[in-house]
Amino acid sequence: MRTEEEILKAISKVIHPEKGSDIVSMGMVQYAYEDENGITVVIEPERPNDPFLSSIKSTIVKALKSAFGPDTTIASIEVNSGVTEQQPIEKEHNNIVPGVNNIIAVSSGKGGVGKTTVAVNLAIALARAGYKVGLLDADIFGPSVPKMLNEMAFKPVMVKVGGIDKITPLSKFGIKVLSAGFFVNAKDAVIWRGPMASGFLKQLIELGDWGELDYLLFDLPPGTSDIHLTLVQEVAVTGAIVVTTPQEVALADAIKGISMFRSENINVPIIGLVENMSFFTPAELPNNKYYIFGKDGGKKLSVEMDVTLLGQIPIVQSICEDGDKGTPPAMEESPVGTAFASLAKEVVKQVELRNKSQKPTERVRVTK
Repeated sequence: MRTEEEILKAISKVIHPEKGSDIVSMGMVQYAYEDENGITVVIEPERPNDPFLSSIKSTIVKALKSAFGPDTTIASIEVNSGVTEQQPIEKEHNNIVPGVNNIIAVSSGKGGVGKTTVAVNLAIALARAGYKVGLLDADIFGPSVPKMLNEMAFKPVMVKVGGIDKITPLSKFGIKVLSAGFFVNAKDAVIWRGPMASGFLKQLIELGDWGELDYLLFDLPPGTSDIHLTLVQEVAVTGAIVVTTPQEVALADAIKGISMFRSENINVPIIGLVENMSFFTPAELPNNKYYIFGKDGGKKLSVEMDVTLLGQIPIVQSICEDGDKGTPPAMEESPVGTAFASLAKEVVKQVELRNKSQKPTERVRVTK
């Protein structure tokens, strides 16, 4: 059996992301011990709604296994029973994000179709059109928004808003941004079970200091997962945008994504479909179009599924380069920038039509 001193030494390598100090010297560890069931660590945060709790608990497990071996049994990492991880916040109009007029889920049936590229550039294009916009990177296990904005080193701080601790989002290119990538080391894999990831997303939603927004976009993970269900349970989603490419394999998965939102239990309206990588245009031949992934696959799917085709985004070399450099093409006067501006205009139009013709979405109620 390891002694408490040995356990504390192992977890003294866990640094609180906001404070910059290790959790042991901060006095955050109440006690630690090992018995026949394994190692138990009990922590007590300085404030009950510390948004880093889930990340810290995961890092403690990683530190213990690194120090004592991968087969080390961890009985539990507990938060002091007298403290809750989140403070209840006043719900307004069935929504825990008061002040936000429209919540838009940006999703895709599969990875690799450029969903995050579309989400980031759509948010910027909406802001350039004069709207107040927020973007929440809900791809907990693969957050790439920080990279696309060249803000991998950004660390949010807490502020008091109405007596409640809130997380200040990054402000860049006219939008407010929160991402799981702001809270973890970019080189570390996020190894969390579904409930832990869902809990972290809830904290980002509830504690984000979003202020007044016309649109809050959620960049969801590809496919269908716990994160999607958490979102529709926590907030009333105005509508969903599904991103695909013209390839048949991508279109098949896009159908599943549309069907998920339209299912009886979820019932979130589909704002429309975005066909990304519609055609390739070489920089030296700007008037030429090469349909390397097939032609009009998204357009045909929109007719088949009775959804609006919001836009067709071309693929050019600069999209990849700009994404790596953190300079989104929506900021530029270019064919791609124009495509995203047109996409934003169509999204505004379809959201307004949705709000006029359909009743507000209700949060999904979990019943047993």
